[in-house]
Amino acid sequence: MSTRKGESTRKRAQKYQNTRAFKNDLYDKTVQTKVLNNLHISNVCARCKSILDWKIKYKKFKPLKAAATCTKCSQKCVKHAYHIMCKPCADKNGVCPKCGKKEELVEPEPTPEEQLKMDQEMQAMLKSLPERKRRTFLRFMEKGTKKDKDKKKKDKEYKGEDTRPGDSKEVEDEDEDKAKIGTQDLMAFLQRLKLSCKEGDGLDDLDDFDGFGDSDSDDFGSDDDDDDEEEEEEK
Repeated sequence: MSTRKGESTRKRAQKYQNTRAFKNDLYDKTVQTKVLNNLHISNVCARCKSILDWKIKYKKFKPLKAAATCTKCSQKCVKHAYHIMCKPCADKNGVCPKCGKKEELVEPEPTPEEQLKMDQEMQAMLKSLPERKRRTFLRFMEKGTKKDKDKKKKDKEYKGEDTRPGDSKEVEDEDEDKAKIGTQDLMAFLQRLKLSCKEGDGLDDLDDFDGFGDSDSDDFGSDDDDDDEEEEEEK
């Protein structure tokens, strides 16, 4: 780190880069590690969630052995590690149970039954849409995945990381890309497409849906371009 006066932070990347990503279950196959890796942190703010996810990823997470004392009601009813208050007190005061700040909390993931029901509703809604709207929806999904991959590639080039095929980092990135766009976002986009069909406003391009992100005109053409390409292939 630089010792020059006025320089309190280092702006460059670390000098020596790891060629392989750290895997917390490479040599540890215990049940506790599997449970922690499958644990979804929720009902805390986004910053606390990232902190707890980091602790789990790098084997720094220490589960509670006994219930902790709540700082609000002074009862031993805190069952989650690193939380300073119980859930009823946090809900009553409208704060994060870990840091105690008034922030928006991360919603818990849906149960397998709820996820299955949402998937069935999405499939039924997608079948009821016209072909042009269906293509718009598929471009929306491709757009989100492509932007995430381009961003990660630029970050790796900036940091000078090795991006060889077969690297465990690339495998992790592919898994994250699959779950990048949430089911709720897809359902909201489908509902907006269905509403545009009923109103007959002819919104087919991603540029018309400003609430779901900016579109790249170079990467994603209109539906007319897709029709022309299909006709050329048939010929």
